[in-house]
Amino acid sequence: MKIELQNRVHVELLVNTFYERVREHKILGPIFNEQAKVDWDHHLPKMVNFWSSILLGESSYDGNPMTRHIQLSKSIPFGENEFAAWINLFQKTVDDLFTGEKAEEAKTRAANIARIMLHKIQTA
Repeated sequence: MKIELQNRVHVELLVNTFYERVREHKILGPIFNEQAKVDWDHHLPKMVNFWSSILLGESSYDGNPMTRHIQLSKSIPFGENEFAAWINLFQKTVDDLFTGEKAEEAKTRAANIARIMLHKIQTA
């Protein structure tokens, strides 16, 4: 049953479910697991803070994801196909779990962030 995305617990569910799917994804999994060697225990709480800040107005995130992704792109090739896979998986995860205004906002913001990030990587 879908629920309305409303609070930090819901954001945690979104982030944890999404990145569980990322780790198993045929395109994204190898990038995150093998190439970037993401420390999931460190990354997941940061992503909860990131999305809670964006969707709930919290001030819990203080990183710079753009800089980190630009740095990674210099050693790990990823581009339009990988970003399209990321957006599609994120939107599917939201649609599988949630309904409502915040869910739609999450999908729109994720797509916009991914497009901007891809542009910055391509022009860096």
